Amino acid sequence: MKSLISTFTQNLDFSESEIEAILSTPLNEVLNSPSLKQELDSLDINLLKKTLPTAGAVLAEHLPLFYDWLKNELGVKRVPDSPDHTTKWVIGFLNNQESINHLVELHRPVPHAALEQAVPRLVGLFDGVEDVKVRQE
Repeated sequence: MKSLISTFTQNLDFSESEIEAILSTPLNEVLNSPSLKQELDSLDINLLKKTLPTAGAVLAEHLPLFYDWLKNELGVKRVPDSPDHTTKWVIGFLNNQESINHLVELHRPVPHAALEQAVPRLVGLFDGVEDVKVRQE
């Protein structure tokens, strides 16, 4: 859990105690909270749209190994067979066709322990992006 909390504090504008409070709050409250809305509203959507090729390249390169790790090491049963699923979701999100709520629904079957290990590793896929602003978004 420490790795998950550390990932969130490094990449979101929340303190460790705020992250711990969020993680102990019922999911529906978090999804409907002003804090989440504010965090999502603070995203630079234009920058993210401009850098979709970078994100797509990172996902295409690293997601297959990530998916193998999820399946073989963490025992996650339903894993996408290609990065296309994730890339399409990101594009849909940036075009207001996808939501965080839907993302949560898609990942409900994933065991909590697997999510705790997977989120830091997934975020870490973007560590090689040189532009700090792009990487942070």
